[in-house]
Amino acid sequence: MAQAATAQRSTTAVRRWHLSEHKIAALVLVTPALLIIVGLRIVPLVLGAQYSLTGDGDRNGLFVGLANYRTLLDDPVFRTAVRNVGLLFLALPVAVAVPGLLATFLFLKVPGHRFYRSVYFFPVVLSPVIIGAIFNILLSFDGPLNQLLGKAGIGPVDWLGNSHIAILSVIGVHIWATFGMALVIFMAGFSTLDQSLLDAARCDGATLPQTVWHVVIPELSRTIQFVFVTTMIGMLTGMFGLIYVMTAGGPGGATYLPEFYIWVTQSQMNSPALASAASMVLFVLMLLVGLAQIRLIKRATKEV
Repeated sequence: MAQAATAQRSTTAVRRWHLSEHKIAALVLVTPALLIIVGLRIVPLVLGAQYSLTGDGDRNGLFVGLANYRTLLDDPVFRTAVRNVGLLFLALPVAVAVPGLLATFLFLKVPGHRFYRSVYFFPVVLSPVIIGAIFNILLSFDGPLNQLLGKAGIGPVDWLGNSHIAILSVIGVHIWATFGMALVIFMAGFSTLDQSLLDAARCDGATLPQTVWHVVIPELSRTIQFVFVTTMIGMLTGMFGLIYVMTAGGPGGATYLPEFYIWVTQSQMNSPALASAASMVLFVLMLLVGLAQIRLIKRATKEV
């Protein structure tokens, strides 16, 4: 009995040693990533939040509380930037539906699907500066697009000079330039689709719209949710280059977004504390998107 108890204690000690050894190994492997996240993400975020509560100019470094945030609320250009974020939300279904439908056609292997797959992804590899320069020419008042409209008997449109149309033009160009990445994600989702469900839909005589609505969309619900969130984040943080090249925020600040506002405030107005406050507002918007993602994933998990 004593020998059995001793052997059992030795086995338990060995198991504990192996368990702690595994924990140490996991901690060693994770530590570099944690240090990078803390050093390049968490620390700058905390410092930015602290700096947003200080003043600019003569009040540089002095605590001013929420004065910078009140300045943002009183700034019509910043209010326009936030209002344009609402337009991004309205355009989000289009930005997701376009690559989703095209991915469906590619998955069904329409004639020339290999060629179209390459063509659809091509804009993603182009620089925003190049894309902006190209569309500056296409959308100019006397450019090819207005000339084409003129041949159709439609008057010219000031795509980049009209304050009500310019932001829509930039959003449309951004959707065209980035939908290829969402298309790749959708194609990856299609690779996990149960082929037997599609075969059953065909045997039941389902049309293509019925197959998409009752089979494809439910099966790819998590992929669709992921694309929604990543596309929205891309719109909030990835349109600076297009705005800078195509409109420079004009006309009259109509195409400002928070990201572009932050750059102008920091570099041209020399107000880093105010820019930090605007950055924190953008962070809150991004956080809301992330929370929405978590809620959608939890809901999908419960449904499954």
